[in-house]
Amino acid sequence: MLYRDGHMHLENGPLTKEYVLQFVEAAHQKGLDEIQILDHTHRFIEFEPIYEDLKVYDVQKTWLENKTMKFKDQLSDYIDLMKDIQKMDLPVKVKYGLEVCYVPQYKQKIKEIIDSYSFDFLVGAIHSIDGILYDMSFSKELLWNRYDVDDIYHRYYELVFQLIESDLFTQLAHPDTIKLFQIYPTYDLKPTYRKMATLLKQHHMKAENNVGCYYRYGHPDLGLSDELLRILKEYQVEMIYASDAHQPEDVGHSIKEAMLRLNED
Repeated sequence: MLYRDGHMHLENGPLTKEYVLQFVEAAHQKGLDEIQILDHTHRFIEFEPIYEDLKVYDVQKTWLENKTMKFKDQLSDYIDLMKDIQKMDLPVKVKYGLEVCYVPQYKQKIKEIIDSYSFDFLVGAIHSIDGILYDMSFSKELLWNRYDVDDIYHRYYELVFQLIESDLFTQLAHPDTIKLFQIYPTYDLKPTYRKMATLLKQHHMKAENNVGCYYRYGHPDLGLSDELLRILKEYQVEMIYASDAHQPEDVGHSIKEAMLRLNED
């Protein structure tokens, strides 16, 4: 079985061979066969237009205006770097892609950008609910303390369904990361999970068993919830293990444990 980490970010470092090779070396030390490197679209100048709706809120506007992290690099520079990396004789296979913050009203803009380049994979992610980020330190004030939790969950999964149906992506990022603050709806999520599993199969997309919430946010689930994991297995959705590492030392974090859990009866 391929021992792979399907999701890791360069965003905390420069676009240099030296930095990328730190991730490769970390993967080699942990016995990985393959890694998938990506970055959030908010790193790249080309994608800034799709974040306009977030700027309505001052705290989000300030977050986006941090040019040391946001919209500071050209997409072509990243791709050229990763192609050079792939030409090297490395102990670990390296693939490259993007984690695209999917916003339905900017679907055409996203398509135009990603169609202009070649990628090994493309990860679609929902990080905001109608212009409000749900996973930031300020999200409780902007979103969770203001709106009905059931409504937030309903809307989140509506957006996930639209993401899958867009047919722009090969992989769904952290399908249930909406749970990261351990705030849950009052309704049964199983029908929602079944619909998501059905759509993933129909659109030939992988689902991430992403452990980022576990070690980065202290969530008790080692990746997907037991309920969602069971349903994805039942529907035979292809899954990919992902550390969501944002620094080299986290490459491969908890992936072996997640693999063992997936194979438990």
